[in-house]
Amino acid sequence: MEKYQKILAVIDPTTDNQKALKRAVELAQKTKATITAFLSIYDFSYEMTTMLSSEEREAMRQSLINDRHEWLKELINDINHPDIVINSEVVWHNRPFEPIIEQVLHNGYDIVIKGTHEHDKLKAVIFTPTDWHILRKCPCPVLLVKDHQWPAHGNILASLNVGSDESEHQSLNNIITEEAVNLGNLINGNVHLVNSYPGTPVNIAIEIPEFNANEYNDSMRQYHHQAMQEHAVKFGISPENTHVMEGLPEDVIEQVSTELDAELVILGTIGRTGLSAALIGNTAEHVIDKLNCDVLALKPDGYQSPLQE
Repeated sequence: MEKYQKILAVIDPTTDNQKALKRAVELAQKTKATITAFLSIYDFSYEMTTMLSSEEREAMRQSLINDRHEWLKELINDINHPDIVINSEVVWHNRPFEPIIEQVLHNGYDIVIKGTHEHDKLKAVIFTPTDWHILRKCPCPVLLVKDHQWPAHGNILASLNVGSDESEHQSLNNIITEEAVNLGNLINGNVHLVNSYPGTPVNIAIEIPEFNANEYNDSMRQYHHQAMQEHAVKFGISPENTHVMEGLPEDVIEQVSTELDAELVILGTIGRTGLSAALIGNTAEHVIDKLNCDVLALKPDGYQSPLQE
């Protein structure tokens, strides 16, 4: 059975160009999935109108929801794929990420697809607070998409952390690579693996004069190269499709994805919440900010969304 059977496509109320819905249809054509086009709306002024009774407010809300339902129906009809089932759902909520995650938790979606905003001047992608919340807290894979096709024989880049002994990282490496291979088969793409490793910490070189930085770098490089080859072999990925470079993950992944002109980068998010997320940030988020292609973010096995608590 194909992996993606239930797709939640997040609708952008500010545009008629629904990138997420288009990508969901592309995927559903290959997997025979059903799609739910999901829209979360909220109008602060409706909540603040003290002159109205709660019944009148509810009627106004319902009227707006019905109006958006009609708009969604037209969008879906325009797509015109009679072989694909596309349902629609409109909810009233002032924090758009929460009902998206609640939909996943209650209805068992396999993937959430959401469009990203491109900044005209910078030609970069801008991620909204809603994007970050979904990336951190959604228990199923999240695909953030741009407005382009997935051509056959395009490159898929899977970002790994093969140098870590931690079982969570090793398990996530397997999840990411399996997903890359699965998608590679699905869209007829070439799978590449990338791994970055840190260079010599400057303070060590200064504090310990006899420390041999070149030797340290060589041994780090060899260690990561070997770990990468062992991992790639398990998944039948050829050595020329592996990329191991010194540097920060966000720089290395951006460089390799640009060189490959990757259609899609797949990475893991550990899903920190609370203070640690605010202070440390997440490698995935630094990476995503720099990328100008689709991004698929995956969680470790057993991940529980804070909204489940």
